[in-house]
Amino acid sequence: MRTTGIVGAGNVGANAAFFLAERNVGPVVVRDVEEGRATGKMLDIMEAAPLGRYHFPVRGTDSEQEVLDSDVLLIAAGATRAAGASRESLFTENRPLISGLAGQLKGFGGVVVVATEPVDAMVTLLVREAGLDSKRVMGLGGCLDVARMRFCISRELGCAVEDVDAMAVGRHDSDIIIPLAYSKVSGIPVEHLLPEEMCRALIEEVRGAGERIVEQSGRSAAFYAPAAVAADVIEAVVRDSGRVLSVSSVLDARGVALSLPAMIGAEGIRRILEPKLAGAERKAFAQSASAVAELVG
Repeated sequence: MRTTGIVGAGNVGANAAFFLAERNVGPVVVRDVEEGRATGKMLDIMEAAPLGRYHFPVRGTDSEQEVLDSDVLLIAAGATRAAGASRESLFTENRPLISGLAGQLKGFGGVVVVATEPVDAMVTLLVREAGLDSKRVMGLGGCLDVARMRFCISRELGCAVEDVDAMAVGRHDSDIIIPLAYSKVSGIPVEHLLPEEMCRALIEEVRGAGERIVEQSGRSAAFYAPAAVAADVIEAVVRDSGRVLSVSSVLDARGVALSLPAMIGAEGIRRILEPKLAGAERKAFAQSASAVAELVG
């Protein structure tokens, strides 16, 4: 059974471990820079094992190498957004963390999932500096925006969220592209079910969701949904499921990481399924690439 290692036992890392335990995906080992933090939090999770019927151990460690020896690695460490701050503002603060891990991950044969913000820039940086296969490194990116869009549509229609499909491509930021042509409810385009102005309002709600959560909570960036999305991506890798999720990866044609729907399996990204975009969406996608390239340098 493949082991998942998690770097960072903060809100995203600890909750990702919890979701993986709940889904019985496989063994999980977590490390945090603060000694004892991961071991204490994972003990708390495992004490729920009799109730959740967990089949695999979830534990903390203070050994950095033990986590880096995992088959699937989630990078969930780093600074998070404060109220009024952009994701881009975190680049300077979190870059040393990713660069340090890149030096340790050269030759890494597993799959890396990145949650650290700004995720597209961090995926680009990690692939460049560690020399890893771009198909083995993916960021949460658009799959979080997809989850948010699906929730918003189901809320407005009062339908089951599992019957809602959506897509998000480009940069995971306030300019994420959500093509309405691919937003559907049991195969029916959402544009046939909701007024156009409502559809556009939902897109704007998704684009501002992260900032809204920070502002309303007063002190904390989003973490439950990002952690659940991270567990979803990791489960697709561990189970070699072939699920199609909108993850951020370095695109050969662009040289930077952006989100596109991708088929995910044991070796990472099997295949990218590039959607047909309208003219304005294609232009926005190119602008996303330029923004990430400018940030990374």
